[in-house]
Amino acid sequence: MWILYAFLSSIFAALVAIFGKFGLKDIDSTLATTIRSIIMAGFLVITSLSLKKFQGFSLSSLTGKEWIFIVLAGVAGALSWLFYFVALKYGIATKVVAIDRLSIIFVVILAALFLGEAIGWKAVLGALFMIAGAILITLK
Repeated sequence: MWILYAFLSSIFAALVAIFGKFGLKDIDSTLATTIRSIIMAGFLVITSLSLKKFQGFSLSSLTGKEWIFIVLAGVAGALSWLFYFVALKYGIATKVVAIDRLSIIFVVILAALFLGEAIGWKAVLGALFMIAGAILITLK
């Protein structure tokens, strides 16, 4: 089932680039990112409420460590979106997305370093192909 969610994630991520490029024509990219974040937060609150995800939840139900990592993930995500929208505003969507998706390479490396995930020859080969693909897409 996770693979279906992963594909849906990639489809909606592609739509972010397309809709974002259209929406950034006459607005500051930081303001656009802020508005997008507010809309996302509202949508997610409504979704969580409708799915009853807050039942039995309290702020104290998370440990200090969990809070730290959720906050760090939120800040990292916000910075990613800020830089992504600036790049999208001034760059070509396909090139921006090709470079942005190199985050997969960073995840492979960081997951090996911090999560102890193994990097096999298939992952290395796949990463090299992704790097080569990003280079080819971004060349003139």
